[in-house]
Amino acid sequence: MTQNRGRNGSVEHGFPHLAIVRASITALFRRLSADGIRTYDTSFAAVDGAFDAGDDLHLGAQRVAAATVRALRLPDARMVVSFREMEQAATVELAAGPEYFVEVNDRFRTHRRDLAAALAHEVTHVLLHRLDLRFPGTAENEILTDTAATYLGAGWLLLDAYREDALTHQRFGYLTPEEFGYVLAKRAALFGEDPATWFTSPQAYEAYVRGRAQAERDHRRAPLTAAGPLARRRYAKARRAGAGTAGADVGAEAGVGAGAGADGSAYRFERDGSGAGLRVSFPCPVCAQRLRVPVGGRLRARCGLCRTVLDCTT
Repeated sequence: MTQNRGRNGSVEHGFPHLAIVRASITALFRRLSADGIRTYDTSFAAVDGAFDAGDDLHLGAQRVAAATVRALRLPDARMVVSFREMEQAATVELAAGPEYFVEVNDRFRTHRRDLAAALAHEVTHVLLHRLDLRFPGTAENEILTDTAATYLGAGWLLLDAYREDALTHQRFGYLTPEEFGYVLAKRAALFGEDPATWFTSPQAYEAYVRGRAQAERDHRRAPLTAAGPLARRRYAKARRAGAGTAGADVGAEAGVGAGAGADGSAYRFERDGSGAGLRVSFPCPVCAQRLRVPVGGRLRARCGLCRTVLDCTT
């Protein structure tokens, strides 16, 4: 179900769902594998979502839906699109397939530029249904859907549908504009893309820039070598506390982690199996899977999930 925040509603900002977003990226890598993720190396082309007043409504909707299916690698799925009055932007009936029935809000009969955005979310629901990938709660599952759509190349359309000015407050989906920007930046870094030229909404581009800054901070957290001086000092303090503490975990829970907590940057210290050495665990900046490496100098760590090689100073 694509949520539609219309002109009378306020638009939430910031990163309130970042923990679920990161868990969603991890879940995608676990379900699809690093090689599977890399098959989504081509983002949805803007021309495939173009749909103007001169196009036949239903033929145009089917064309855009088919393009979204191709972008999300669902060649044996067929979307049957219809229009009706409804509160949501769109909904999809999940079944065994190969046909799936998508209902979209009547407003898209005339506001056609955003139809591809609504369809991107619904087709991603079909993809996750086929992958049997879901989170327990409804809200978390919708965040997973937005994250998957964006990380796999079609969700930038949802961000581009965000517009906010004196007359209009519109966004689709369940992520904030900045969170969409964060996920899009993560994808851009993985595939070497530059989404800056895709946006037709100035507000969407600004949200992408803010999200990109947050994503870049993930790569500058200790014990990564790229961490800044303040992060390094906090890490050293936490390491000293960890080395002198008996027991398993020392970190955010004990109040000594640097930048620990809601931003996902917590690192934790623990003794290895022999009890002699100290190890630190921290989230991979690419897939958010926690890594565990020995404490004791500069080293290179390879994430077993996304296969990223990281320079660390532990």
